[in-house]
Amino acid sequence: MIVCHCQAISSADVHAAIDWMRAADPDTIITPGKVYRALGKAADCGSCMQLFLSTMRQNDNLMVPMQLRGMRRQTGQIPEGRNEGRRKSNRLP
Repeated sequence: MIVCHCQAISSADVHAAIDWMRAADPDTIITPGKVYRALGKAADCGSCMQLFLSTMRQNDNLMVPMQLRGMRRQTGQIPEGRNEGRRKSNRLP
């Protein structure tokens, strides 16, 4: 099935790229951008992104490595009310 008409990417291409990336580096986080780069292509209009992501999610090798799960909760969160040091009045609506 064709997933991206602009770049002529099929679902088989997406699955092959994910499988190749997982085999090359078991600890990598696979993103749509990485899949496009692995195929030597780039997103054009973006209208395929919903189908592209759905196709990616069907692959069993897409999982996030166990040691990287939950990292967002542990580090790097900005405390409530600390919006990069800017006051609320300086924000654009």
